[in-house]
Amino acid sequence: MTKKRTTNLRKYSAEITDGYDRAPSRGMLRAVGFKTADFKKPQIGIASTWSMVTPCNMHIDELALQAQAGADKAGGKGVIFNTITISDGISMGSEGMKYSLVSREVIADSVETVVGCQGFDGVVAIGGCDKNMPGCLMAMARLNRPSVFVYGGTILPGCYKGENKDIVSIFEAVGAYANNKLSKGDLTGIESCAIPGPGSCGGMYTANTMASAIEALGMSLPNSSAQAAVSEDKRRDCVNAGKAVLQLIKKGITPRDIMTRKAFENAITVVTALGGSTNAVLHLLAMARAAKVKLTIDDFTRIGKKVPVLADLKPSGRFVVAELVKIGGLTPLMKMLLAKGLLHGDCLTVTGKTLAENLKRVKDYPKGQEVIRPFTNPIKKDGHLVILYGNLAPTGAVAKISGKEGMRFEGKARVFESEEKALQKILDGTVRKGDVIVVRYEGPKGGPGMREMLSPTSAVMGRGLGKDVALITDGRFSGGSHGFVVGHITPEAYEGGPIAIIKNGDPIVIDARKREINLDIPAEEIRKRLKSWNQPKPRYTSGVLYKYMQQVTSASVGAVTDAGPQ
Repeated sequence: MTKKRTTNLRKYSAEITDGYDRAPSRGMLRAVGFKTADFKKPQIGIASTWSMVTPCNMHIDELALQAQAGADKAGGKGVIFNTITISDGISMGSEGMKYSLVSREVIADSVETVVGCQGFDGVVAIGGCDKNMPGCLMAMARLNRPSVFVYGGTILPGCYKGENKDIVSIFEAVGAYANNKLSKGDLTGIESCAIPGPGSCGGMYTANTMASAIEALGMSLPNSSAQAAVSEDKRRDCVNAGKAVLQLIKKGITPRDIMTRKAFENAITVVTALGGSTNAVLHLLAMARAAKVKLTIDDFTRIGKKVPVLADLKPSGRFVVAELVKIGGLTPLMKMLLAKGLLHGDCLTVTGKTLAENLKRVKDYPKGQEVIRPFTNPIKKDGHLVILYGNLAPTGAVAKISGKEGMRFEGKARVFESEEKALQKILDGTVRKGDVIVVRYEGPKGGPGMREMLSPTSAVMGRGLGKDVALITDGRFSGGSHGFVVGHITPEAYEGGPIAIIKNGDPIVIDARKREINLDIPAEEIRKRLKSWNQPKPRYTSGVLYKYMQQVTSASVGAVTDAGPQ
């Protein structure tokens, strides 16, 4: 795709600053550092998600300054502004986690609001924790102004007794301690060492998954997704992003030129090869809707049938993303996928070049590395993100099946009405081998907020039950979750989905080969129970969670709050 160069470099800012009648606007801008010459430059909004509430974002204020410097050097006028972030890792397992997915919508709305109001001609957004990334991309797609996303970077691993540790190590240590398999001293030791400084959680969890997906989508510079948070490479990435936006403005390239259906297929392919988070399904659907691209959960099945899992990365694998960085990052993997015909090389990217052009001079991974497997020896021959249907999920559910858990699970339901109740009974030994843990009323509306089940799934692993129990929910999972888990069950319990009428002891069958999840009781009994079901009262009746509950769509279409026509 070739875009015509534009001479109108100030399509939006001119409306704010040009003409005698805009003197009040210029006067206010002078107070925040504008000089007379700056009013003739394209204005670049630098969306910073800096905050001291989480290590994922604690360094992004410095990265924003680098992006601003890059925009200024390229002839623009960079203007830094902030949006919120919350910490999934800190709020996990608490009532506060209900705000996590909500924050994606708040971030998207706030970036759109500032850029639209201020008349910025281009955007650089820098994100760290999970929801920053899709939130920023949703705003970019809505605004459709030249934009580049920068990933804040992965954390370096912590070390305890000679082993690499990360946030999931702490969650699993809790389960091991509860099962008397770990001492209190070791629990404290892991807690103290696992998170050594700035950066997003170190495995192929949601942050690293979404950063990789966005790079594959074409909206980040090459290898932006595979750089340490504290590194010269990341600082250069930010400077170069600031410069790149000016080139996009000059070439007239906007996000929807890049975020095409084929680009989303590339993103799904890369997420699959990496063994990425189930949250990618939710977020890519939401981003595609914002970009007015038709994408469905069934596209993950279609692509997953032909794309193997090649990355031996945590949570189910051996390595952290910092070790992927050391061997060359994401681009050699993308080059491998392109050579196999699994990527669309003609997709446009924020470099102004196609994906194939970006990868042309990329070096292969060094011989002997074990982080990325060859196609002849994959972790799994097909995709790990398995979309399930059946009488428990008429409109779909998402399973994460690495192959290590097995492909089929049959057990008896042990039902919980919230995550906290499930966690308590896992830790105290009530949950036993053969159970299917059912955690319901945790969906987008029922929670509200669709909490992640990292605490329960980690407790299961910590108690040594990873292959012996399954967990299903209308909530979702952290990228750090592993084991036999099925989330995003739709319709959710709050809307009368079949998950709402499961009783303790009911037989449940999950078959990843058939891509089915079923309640193994007579259809007439299911109809009878559904007919007698009554919707519970909402848990919140005011505030942001109430507003979210009123607006949010099903997880099967991305759990978005702006579901207008595409």
